[in-house]
Amino acid sequence: MLATLGPEALTTSKGPSSMTITTAILPRVTADNAEWMSLKAAATALQAHQEQDGSIADSSLHSEAAALVNTVTDAITALTPHFPHDARYLELLVEDFSRWVRGGFGVPDFLDSLQAFQPQEQRIDGLQHLVVFPMYTQNGSTNRLVEAVLIEVIWPEFIGGLEAGEYSNKLFVPIRFVDFTPGYDTNSAVLFPETVAVRETPTFTWGAIFADREAARFRRVLKAAAATTSLVLPEDAAQLIEDQELTQRTFVMWDLIHDRTHMRGDLPFDPFMIKQRMPFFLYSLEELRCDLTAFRESVRIEKDENADPDARKHAKLVQYAVIFDRIFRFAITGSRVRNYDGLGGQLLFAWMHQHHVLHWTDSKLSIDWDEAASVVVELGAKIEELYWRSIDRPKAAHWLAAYELISSTVTPHPASVWAKGPEALPLDGPPRGLTDQVLDDEFPLSMFYEALEKKMRPVIESTTGITGATAA
Repeated sequence: MLATLGPEALTTSKGPSSMTITTAILPRVTADNAEWMSLKAAATALQAHQEQDGSIADSSLHSEAAALVNTVTDAITALTPHFPHDARYLELLVEDFSRWVRGGFGVPDFLDSLQAFQPQEQRIDGLQHLVVFPMYTQNGSTNRLVEAVLIEVIWPEFIGGLEAGEYSNKLFVPIRFVDFTPGYDTNSAVLFPETVAVRETPTFTWGAIFADREAARFRRVLKAAAATTSLVLPEDAAQLIEDQELTQRTFVMWDLIHDRTHMRGDLPFDPFMIKQRMPFFLYSLEELRCDLTAFRESVRIEKDENADPDARKHAKLVQYAVIFDRIFRFAITGSRVRNYDGLGGQLLFAWMHQHHVLHWTDSKLSIDWDEAASVVVELGAKIEELYWRSIDRPKAAHWLAAYELISSTVTPHPASVWAKGPEALPLDGPPRGLTDQVLDDEFPLSMFYEALEKKMRPVIESTTGITGATAA
């Protein structure tokens, strides 16, 4: 049974191990909780003493650092009764901190506590977790500093139904911020175990995404972009701007399907190839493939009269969210240095424009919603066909085919070597030679996007550190 956990509630859920998890009446820990504030302040102070790898090299700081760690662990112990579902993890967390102090503040190792933290087994709406690790934050700090995050799980009943059915994703944990240390006062919207300092790499069993941050920045950007482009939003799409809860539930559905797609389908071995060096536009296609899979499946769910009504309602909203987040935020966020998400947004916009469902006429943007879904699904099918054929192709041939797919829609830089075709590329050498020929900004912004970026830049920059609670 999935049940909502309010400030005082009794809830029961079954985790993947079929073990019944029961939480007693748990007062909600808020951002102004005294123990949390003490922990947050001490962890923040510790960060100033740490090196990039998390160690504290200056021995003259060890006495002060030990006192700060003591404050952190005292606060963790005091807060533990609020988190009985995390008791073993919090106990080992205190031990890992103590061992770090005893070891002279070398490179921290929090493997024991990390392995005990299993939030994917307790996906109960409103359930809180206290997360404290030396870690870096993606799209934030690259330093492994002590960060603390107070979070709540977002798990609506219809999401539980989708996950229990065709969209199984046992690792996926959607969450919202309650409060955080400076590493998360950034654009980072993920909490991944891969970021934690450990002595050896374990098997990762969960990944958490801050749906409230995703939803909050989407709402702010969409509102500004619609006003800037004179886009008239459909009534249901306009609700996304007004309703944070509705929008973050929509992002949970999008993320659920997107996340599971990375290792499903006809894949060119490992499509993302994190540890391999390859042209950034291949990452563009992989991320876009996952988003367009979520879009396609949402179209299917929306049309399924037997589907859960809440799932059908949110399925329509997922379609709006994918299009608007991609063409308005992704395309113009970040630098122009190998910006693979930016390119994915450019590709979707240009594809819709060239298939005559998106129009920029008389300085006004409009979208033909009756035809848009089939056009977007068609782009997803093109990428899937590329992947299907790649299994029979050499790497260089796959890369060239991927480039052709993109460059047939988005215009490459005039100075591009890749745009000149295979005869201009060093095909007789190692793959690195091909990657080196890709320009940092291989596919520059169009004139439309150059103008839009200038107008939208302050809005996008204002979303740094945003949460569902702070969104206006």
